[in-house]
Amino acid sequence: MEKKQVGWVRPAVAGAAAGLVNGFFGGGGGMVLVPLLAGWCALGQRKAFATSVAIILPLCVLSAAIYLFRGGVDLKTALPYLAGGLLGGLLGGKLFQRMNMVWLRRLFALLLLYGGVRSLFF
Repeated sequence: MEKKQVGWVRPAVAGAAAGLVNGFFGGGGGMVLVPLLAGWCALGQRKAFATSVAIILPLCVLSAAIYLFRGGVDLKTALPYLAGGLLGGLLGGKLFQRMNMVWLRRLFALLLLYGGVRSLFF
């Protein structure tokens, strides 16, 4: 069941928050964006996950270009990660529609917790 539409301010602020996090940390804008889209911007949970991917793609391209032009990216080192990421993205996209939303939210929460713990202690 889809929630009612909101105006343009909340989505713009949510996008700005995702872009800021993505640019500042070199990624992670989707971690901010999914909860904002689902809760604050009134998108259904499944649509929030999918919309986040569509929004994050151009943000990642922009962030990567900035890092690349400033000399912060070693393309030779990045290529194997890119190949693995493309394969993982394909698999994740195929499994997404079959995944129960309760389990998807739990996995997302575990990913957030894991990232938070790693950031604090390692």
